[in-house]
Amino acid sequence: MKRFIYLISPNEIKKNFYRNLENVLSYGNVMFFQLRIKKISKKKLTEVAKKIKKITQKYKVKFIINDDYRLVAKIGADGCHMGQEDGSFKIARKKLKKKIMGITCHDSILLAEKAVKFEANYLAFGSFFKSKLKPNAKKANLRILKQIRKIKIPIVVIGGINNLNYKRLLRLGAKYIALSSFIWDNPKLKPEIAIKKFK
Repeated sequence: MKRFIYLISPNEIKKNFYRNLENVLSYGNVMFFQLRIKKISKKKLTEVAKKIKKITQKYKVKFIINDDYRLVAKIGADGCHMGQEDGSFKIARKKLKKKIMGITCHDSILLAEKAVKFEANYLAFGSFFKSKLKPNAKKANLRILKQIRKIKIPIVVIGGINNLNYKRLLRLGAKYIALSSFIWDNPKLKPEIAIKKFK
């Protein structure tokens, strides 16, 4: 099965999360898993990250830490995702060495070009649709995907993506689709069922 999903963690790690994560990753279409939790202590975040690393390694999924490149080095994760306000890309690239670094570019070719200079391994664009995870996120126009095809770096699209709109994004040039709420916060489908809607 082709791996084209960039899965982002829920905002809160509950008791059944680890079992659900195993079930989701076992389906085989997830390439990246990003740990993104804002309201948590460094100690607890480290504990969670270590548990997740064991699961992602088992299913050969790249483990990405949001914002914190120091934690990447500490636990041996595969890489770090950096937002535009998450510190120096230059320092992050130096600290990460050959590890993966993804950079948020919102809806901007200029930001994408700058990210390329810092040797980003992938560029994230969005939000393309209304997002539960980031309800106030800046909206991106679908036209940007055609405009950035000349940049030969994998594109991750984010924001309100579901089983009804994801194929359109892939057709427009996205290599990976970022999912979170549809998987973890779906009132109708359990995570292991929701992930099977993406083929």
